[in-house]
Amino acid sequence: EIEPQMTARADPDLLKAALTDLLSNACKFSPRGGRIRVGTKENAGKACFFVQDEGIGFDMKYAHKLFLPFEKLVLESDYPGTGIGLAHVKRIIDRHGGRVWAESKLGEGSTFHFTLC
Repeated sequence: EIEPQMTARADPDLLKAALTDLLSNACKFSPRGGRIRVGTKENAGKACFFVQDEGIGFDMKYAHKLFLPFEKLVLESDYPGTGIGLAHVKRIIDRHGGRVWAESKLGEGSTFHFTLC
């Protein structure tokens, strides 16, 4: 589900790459038929974008590792991947002067938020 009429001031190719990584993760960790939402809300007076899934979630005590290259919170055998997708997202958002963070509960999905500028 994608909120209509979202706009952002950003490098379109870089933002597309960040959203592709976030959506790929949401698809990878969500059950078949699970709902993925993309939208905006206001956070501290700024537009805040989000990608939310109904996936496996993660323990928030490990959230500080999410955006580090090659740090994975799951076994490679269960969820293959390079471990650089979220680090890539962080670099792109940082380059735009924004901030990225995640919220989750084990077994209840995750929400990745980001601001630009």
